[in-house]
Amino acid sequence: MLSLLKWCKTMTETISGKKVFVTGADGFIGSHLVEQLVASGANVRALVYYNSWNEKGWLRDVAKETLDDVELFTGDVRDAERMRQGVTGCDYVFHLSSLIAIPYSYDAPRSYVDTNVTGALNVLQACRESDALTRLVHVSTSEVYGTAQQVPISEDHPLVGQSPYSASKIAADKMAESFYLSFGLPVVTARPFNTFGPRQTARAVIPTIASQLLAGRETLNLGALTPTRDFNFALDTADGMLALALCKEAEGQVVNIGSGEEWSIAQTVEMLCEIVGRKVEIVTDEVRIRPEKSEVNRLLADTLKMQRLTGWKSRVPFYEGLSKTVEWVERNLHYFDVDRYAK
Repeated sequence: MLSLLKWCKTMTETISGKKVFVTGADGFIGSHLVEQLVASGANVRALVYYNSWNEKGWLRDVAKETLDDVELFTGDVRDAERMRQGVTGCDYVFHLSSLIAIPYSYDAPRSYVDTNVTGALNVLQACRESDALTRLVHVSTSEVYGTAQQVPISEDHPLVGQSPYSASKIAADKMAESFYLSFGLPVVTARPFNTFGPRQTARAVIPTIASQLLAGRETLNLGALTPTRDFNFALDTADGMLALALCKEAEGQVVNIGSGEEWSIAQTVEMLCEIVGRKVEIVTDEVRIRPEKSEVNRLLADTLKMQRLTGWKSRVPFYEGLSKTVEWVERNLHYFDVDRYAK
């Protein structure tokens, strides 16, 4: 947490001792954010998607001594009343709950509207009705930019709905914007680029590659190799969200969170092969190929606004982050079914 403490020295706010509500806390990025919040002294209420198995999602991977300090709050962002209950009494809200897999959005677009748009509306409305709220961090995605029309991609880049997923996130972002302009809601939209790291599933390309290599597969089943992405390690992304939460000047703003570097999928494969110590054949998996007009070919973040507002910048080098991810995947290979691609 040294990096966050450095940023906080230039800010008047602190998260320590504050009540914080995190939606999507049981997800990949959300679980890392919960850890960072607890380490910063926050009192965390973590939304966990209700299920009859009482599963905590990726919060099960969080150390017990950390989780003991977290209030687990079961529910669903599509339930407006439950979101009011979750937001009640909280100083800060981080809204991460979302359906995120792009391929499944081609099959079930209504599900994305219900969760990503209506869910965001429920959180926004709950925050508007709160008398305790200091700031809401609404979490977007770089996918809303579509294929880059200018590089690096700044926050004023046109928004393009190249998939039902990205269209649903654009709608949610615009809803957040409307609540700031119409009602003065203290909301900031954090727009992270491609986050990776421990706890990411095979829905994403890096754990897909790592799990197949570690499982001893002789071939890699992948989609397009030429697209480039701005990969940012999960702890850096979580720190960026925290920095924005503590920045009053960010209210009403859309702010990119990224590394400012881009790597092709082919380059990523090469580095992962080096880390694992294996060379394998690459086979095109048609399931992973997006429709031609839906493929986002290049994503590279302009992070100047983020640095100006908060002083934040990505700190974990890509190769180091890949190595940490491989270590985690190797310890948890039982989570991965390398013979089946999960949308």
